[in-house]
Amino acid sequence: MTKNLFNGRSLLVFAHDTCAAALAWIAMYLLRFNLDVREPYLADMWRTLAWIVPLQAAIFMAFGLYRGLWRFASIPDLQRMVGAAVLGGMLIPVVLVMLQLTAVVPRSVLVFYPVLLVFIMAGSRFTYRIWKEHRLYSPLEALGEPVLVVGAGDAGARLAKELSRSRQWRVVGFLDDDVAKQGRLLRKLRVLGTIDGLGRLCERYGVHKVIIALPSANHLVRRRVADLCAAAGVQALTVPSFDDLISGRLALTTIRNVELDDLLGRDPVVLDSAGLGEWLGNRVVLVTGAGGSIGAELTQQIARYRPARLVLFDVSEAAIYEIQTALADAFPLLPLVCVVGDVKHAALVDEVLVRERPSVIFHAGAYKHVPLMEEVNAWQAVRNNAYGTYVLARAAVRARVEKFVLVSTDKAVNPTNVMGASKRLAEMVCQCLQGAGTQFVLVRFGNVFGSAGSVIPRFREQIARGGPVTVTHPEITRYFMSLSEATQLLLQAGLQGRGGEILVLEMGKPVRIVDLARDLIKLSGADPVKVAIVFTGLRPGEKLYEEPLATEEATKPTPHPKLRIAQARRADGDVVGQMVTWCESDRVADDAEVRARLNAWIPEYVPAAGAPVKPLPVPQRDDTRPLPLRPRATRK
Repeated sequence: MTKNLFNGRSLLVFAHDTCAAALAWIAMYLLRFNLDVREPYLADMWRTLAWIVPLQAAIFMAFGLYRGLWRFASIPDLQRMVGAAVLGGMLIPVVLVMLQLTAVVPRSVLVFYPVLLVFIMAGSRFTYRIWKEHRLYSPLEALGEPVLVVGAGDAGARLAKELSRSRQWRVVGFLDDDVAKQGRLLRKLRVLGTIDGLGRLCERYGVHKVIIALPSANHLVRRRVADLCAAAGVQALTVPSFDDLISGRLALTTIRNVELDDLLGRDPVVLDSAGLGEWLGNRVVLVTGAGGSIGAELTQQIARYRPARLVLFDVSEAAIYEIQTALADAFPLLPLVCVVGDVKHAALVDEVLVRERPSVIFHAGAYKHVPLMEEVNAWQAVRNNAYGTYVLARAAVRARVEKFVLVSTDKAVNPTNVMGASKRLAEMVCQCLQGAGTQFVLVRFGNVFGSAGSVIPRFREQIARGGPVTVTHPEITRYFMSLSEATQLLLQAGLQGRGGEILVLEMGKPVRIVDLARDLIKLSGADPVKVAIVFTGLRPGEKLYEEPLATEEATKPTPHPKLRIAQARRADGDVVGQMVTWCESDRVADDAEVRARLNAWIPEYVPAAGAPVKPLPVPQRDDTRPLPLRPRATRK
């Protein structure tokens, strides 16, 4: 506290409070004697004042009254002032007795002195705050872009308070369907009407942006507001979701555009935070594909549980640098290890796992763009997705990793494309290695909004150019979830999995891609009449519908409502051994051979009609090499 007193502003406040103590003491004498203080009381007043002011000043410093600024005076400040004044009132008679002063102090002065002192000190502080805020922010009422806030609850009130200090926004009123709130004032702003009146009120007040301040509202409300905004030709904005606010990831004032995943209709994910903290906390965790969309979000989620070290593994130098920078800014105390490398490079993978000794591995690295992997790149899809998984999984067994979580896809279910078949082969690798000491948990889910290769960024680019928006087929449907939900459920699945099972995320109802395109056109503020939607036909390897589970598979529930266990068929170790031998051969297989191999190894894989498939040669002896699990000597 002494250090603060050397600050010029603190000295000024301290001097003010010291004067307030003297003024309160003198004023109480004047009030007690009706402004006519005579001897001997007048002399006693001055004699006692010489002791009371230093006493009260010491109490002020002890209570820490000079840590804050008057401009932000609040209830805690008032509580400290009351405590200091009451303690002073109690110690004054004690000090006078101890000093053996013969002065006579009226009882009314002793009783009401603390009250008057609090009134002077608090009154001056709060008066200054009111004046300061009025001077700073009142001119802003005429500045800023006018906006309407949907939601006159606690979130809306807090948002209006924060925006009142902004030069960018000017809240003109609230909209709320609650009849009891109609016409009421909330922070000097009126609830102007119901949500249905949005278009009329936007026109009346010249509003071009509407902010949805309903963080816990379901998707139907958001869709309704978004549709009304589109009809009125205004932009729909929203505050972060309830989950983001509770977790502290985002502040209420982080206003953003309404996105497609806001209209998706997904219930919030309930996580076993305590269990995840115990599983990931103080452990070394490795994430492959850490620079990709899913991998990057996964690292952000894992970092919240304070692992002992987070190892980022990715083939892209730029992607690793970007996620390293983001994590260092958000979690400055988190130890990070960044590895630029290929999971197919066995020596590197072995060296990294021996050196870092991870307890948990999340394998999110994969090639996942269906049409791109279907033609020309089919061989690379299998080598990266299936053989790369084998190299990493085998190294995990040798390094005694506790748990290995494979990020799979719903395209591995009855695959008709190389990408899906390669991921099914990756699942089979993990199934065959289960039981060798490491628990292998396989997690399937559908499309993720905003992930690499997603159709949404492509739609945005086309809309920005004025169209047309290209959709492959009017009936094509996909399962979608948000990036945050997918990674949260991935963590929960990893926690619950005991090894060998395929966990399937509950994806809800499939969504037609053409409906997503129409919603995105509306949310972008573009004219649906001018931005046409053109159907281009299914691309190579593309399905019309995705399936959440294979037909031969049954499911059983888990303790988590959004996770189910798929009872998959038993994987064939000979098939995995043949795949390893084939991928380690020093040649490049063409697309037709890749499809033929996959067709022979994966019974549920049926190549798309018209895709070339060449006959396979008679298997040679080394084509049926058993899956190598024996530990190999590693460098210390």
